[in-house]
Amino acid sequence: MHLFFGEAVCLRALTAVLPTATLFPAMVQQNPPPTSFPLLNNAPLVIAVLLLLDSLHFVFARLLRVYLPPVQAALLVLGFATMETAVFLIWRRKIQLNLLRQHLWFFAVVGLLVAGSTTLSFAAVRYVDAGTATMLAQTSTLFAVAFGLFWLRERLHRNELLGAGVALLGIFVISFQPGDVLRLGSLLVLSSSFLYALHAATVKRFGQEIDFANFFLFRVGSTTFFLLIFLLVQGVESWQKPAPIAWLVLLLVGTVDVVCSRVLYYLALRRLQISHHAILLTLSPVIAVVWSLLLFGESPTWQGFLGGTAVLIGVFIVTRQQRKTPKT
Repeated sequence: MHLFFGEAVCLRALTAVLPTATLFPAMVQQNPPPTSFPLLNNAPLVIAVLLLLDSLHFVFARLLRVYLPPVQAALLVLGFATMETAVFLIWRRKIQLNLLRQHLWFFAVVGLLVAGSTTLSFAAVRYVDAGTATMLAQTSTLFAVAFGLFWLRERLHRNELLGAGVALLGIFVISFQPGDVLRLGSLLVLSSSFLYALHAATVKRFGQEIDFANFFLFRVGSTTFFLLIFLLVQGVESWQKPAPIAWLVLLLVGTVDVVCSRVLYYLALRRLQISHHAILLTLSPVIAVVWSLLLFGESPTWQGFLGGTAVLIGVFIVTRQQRKTPKT
């Protein structure tokens, strides 16, 4: 009952922004790259499931914090995801190692960025609740706009400046809550969002033409490699032996939060314009707050709620202006 209520809230928020009949057709590119699985060519289904799974990221990070340190947890989660993907592609005889050699620098950069982002997000939930963390993580959209402005030389319109200002105000409200612990958690989430937005911009610019299955394998594999380096830098003495239940949780998180969620994330990134992609993902915090309440009894403070709401409003203003801007 509560879960259905959370989903209904998300759908109301979505339909209040864009007409239901035109939501998905307006956003999907005219000639999206097809996949070998018919269900994955269904854009509304891909996006709806992506929203549900994306909302679980900080919830899973919150769940893992009671079992393992952040870097070790992230390493094992990505390790499971890499093994699952590799086994599937070996079974399908789809692995093309020449793509790794041809795009080695690309996968190295993407792997390093995602490894850093994942480690920071896993660490952040030690200091801030999962709902607030998910709302604050939507600033990645603003970072993406900044990359477009300074890297791709795009223009920033007046409404986009307004939206950026509103979102930055929300970040200020969340970040400067009483207590050093909450401020540290907010800083970790912001840093994680910046790295993930940079990774998304890199993938959008340089990874569009790479075979999707092999792209995903080498993406999760390179991330696992850098997480292993992070752990070795920390020292092997930081390694903790996972409890039996922890292995099951790690397998669950690796399958759902990485394999299922990120496959849909990258499929949507290929099928949608990046601004439309951002509009839809700003809805995931609504579900994340519901998850956080149901599973952990955690809710954002009033200051965190108001700041997070301002972030979402600012992000929406920015992406809505981009949607209105005619293509040249």
